[in-house]
Amino acid sequence: MTRHLLLLLLLRRLVPAALLVLLAASPVPADEHWHDLQEAVREGKIVPLPEILDWLEARYAGQVLEVELERDDGRSVYEVEMLGPQGQVVEFEFDAASGELIGMEGVNINGMRREGREQ
Repeated sequence: MTRHLLLLLLLRRLVPAALLVLLAASPVPADEHWHDLQEAVREGKIVPLPEILDWLEARYAGQVLEVELERDDGRSVYEVEMLGPQGQVVEFEFDAASGELIGMEGVNINGMRREGREQ
């Protein structure tokens, strides 16, 4: 297996655990949040995180540093922070309901773009 594939497999195992840690810090019991998230994915209300990560991996080179699922003006948003090959840090924002990329912030984002792939 390539190093990149191993990293992706590792992230797919670690990201749900990281979400649990984030949820545990909130005032509502983590079990309720986790159940609500699983239910939202099952019902198609939010896109599963692996789909977002697959989309990013296909279009941008880098390593995922952090993933958050937040509410922003009443809508659920995935925020994915990545470290690019030239040391740049870029945050990608996705509408969690549709999976659509809604924003990017950072320096030299084009330096992370994989050749032949559009946004």
